[in-house]
Amino acid sequence: MKIQTLTPYAVNVSEKTNWFFLKIETDDGLAGWGEASLSGGWEENQILNCRRLAANLAGLTIDAALPQLTVYPHAVGGLVWNSILSAAEMALMDIKARAAGVPLHRLFGAPLRDKIRVYGNINRAATDRSPAGFAALARDRAAQGYTAFKLAPFDGVFWADMGDAEVRKKYRHALDCILAVRDAAGPDAGVLVDCHWRFDEPTALQLLRDLAPAKLFWGECLTSERAEHHPVLDRVRRAAADMGVLIAGGERQIGVLGFEPLLRAKLLDVVMPDIKYTGGYSGMLAVANRAHEFGVKFSPHNPTGPVCNMGSLHVCSLVPNFLILERQSEGSFYDEIMIGDHPKLVDGCYAVPQTPGLGITLNEDVLKAHPPVKPKGESTADPRLG
Repeated sequence: MKIQTLTPYAVNVSEKTNWFFLKIETDDGLAGWGEASLSGGWEENQILNCRRLAANLAGLTIDAALPQLTVYPHAVGGLVWNSILSAAEMALMDIKARAAGVPLHRLFGAPLRDKIRVYGNINRAATDRSPAGFAALARDRAAQGYTAFKLAPFDGVFWADMGDAEVRKKYRHALDCILAVRDAAGPDAGVLVDCHWRFDEPTALQLLRDLAPAKLFWGECLTSERAEHHPVLDRVRRAAADMGVLIAGGERQIGVLGFEPLLRAKLLDVVMPDIKYTGGYSGMLAVANRAHEFGVKFSPHNPTGPVCNMGSLHVCSLVPNFLILERQSEGSFYDEIMIGDHPKLVDGCYAVPQTPGLGITLNEDVLKAHPPVKPKGESTADPRLG
């Protein structure tokens, strides 16, 4: 069984979002799917990297190809190149599982659970970014069966600009949105807030105090995770712990090497590796297991499409420190492109897929009918964020 073709698909989902998928086919007719969706319109670069990778892998067996897909934080191509390597690993593992006739998680061992708790990410779906708009989405997702909700309402906010009256107004607006979601969701639901590294130590601590009435499940990416900011992250995490709030982060880290400093210093309560640039199944599982050694919870970053979502479900079934999985809700395109049955949401959980391989394939005719566009309104485009 040798690799024959790699076919990239860049697909528009909404005015904010494109998804990117990779299909790999072998000479005996088997095919597998991976996903490499990134924010910010990087699809042309990803297609070029797919061509490079295709030339490297053509004619290789799966076992010979997999070692070439290891991701490294210092790779010249950064997230773009690592996203393609991760998607290729996902696709090849999908093929291996299909060939073996087993669900993908069985390639790594027996599952520890048969259902996965998920939270609804309502942020990208919130075209009405008022408190009422966010609250309405929370009520809608609660009616669908979600028991936890995440939003990132700090549009246009950055700590260095807090001297500007308009920025302070945006900050207060974001607080109102979060409190509105808490009211709409009810006292027992989880409310998660993603800050996209917008705060320094004083403003992060003020944010935690301001949001005490919201009783947050977690605060995500409050401050920069760069090495020079690790002491700040440590102090913010300790302050949050005193308030009963978890600190989550790490979504842009690459592989175990990228997470190691955060884990060794215990700077996070929850690590959020992303399967689409942490090395696929093998890489994300390695991060989860390493986090478990340090007593850190595991919750995949997963604000993208159905391949990442299904893939993350498989990994979440395998690790003892799993907490909760992100599920993006953005339009109806998610269901339209799938062939196969996605697990149904029951009591805020998805069942672990049990059909061979990933559990779904994608409708290539539908993918081709939705070419990518330049995203609008990218909320994390400020180069200071990270």
